[in-house]
Amino acid sequence: MKKKSRLRECIEVFVIACVLAFVMKVFVFFPTTVEGASMQPTLYNGDKVIVNKVVKQIDNYDHGDVIVVKTDNYYVKRIIGLPGDTIEMKNDQLYINSQLQKEPYLEKNKKHAKHIMVNFTEDFGPMKIPKNKIFVMGDNRLVSRDSRNGLGFIDKDDVLGSLVAIYYPFNRVQIIE
Repeated sequence: MKKKSRLRECIEVFVIACVLAFVMKVFVFFPTTVEGASMQPTLYNGDKVIVNKVVKQIDNYDHGDVIVVKTDNYYVKRIIGLPGDTIEMKNDQLYINSQLQKEPYLEKNKKHAKHIMVNFTEDFGPMKIPKNKIFVMGDNRLVSRDSRNGLGFIDKDDVLGSLVAIYYPFNRVQIIE
């Protein structure tokens, strides 16, 4: 058997790495950048994140998942309502199917809204989420464009995937729960 040249081995490793990276990006993960303040303090403008595309392929979403959707633009939002859910907001309290929901990721923003004497999230509903649709909101609801005010119900086919990690800036590196 002929011994491969060092250069040829390096080229083969490089090509294999490129093919694997391409396959991972197309079918499994992709990086993106958060734009705007609608998800603060969970995510900030300029945060670089990794999105899991597998969840889209297996249709495995849950309440509270942070996702990327593509409608007229790309948006990072949190899933509030799933198909068949009835959601309602009363006095800054979220109810899903008549059950009060805890939203610990909103505590800082709710305190700020209370300090400036406004409701953090205006009342709405009850509304039933149609089949194959979801209802999304940003964590910074005072400034978020979401299902309440412009995006409407999101078609499940418009979900690109769920966020799994922040990888930049380095002081914010973390896995998204």
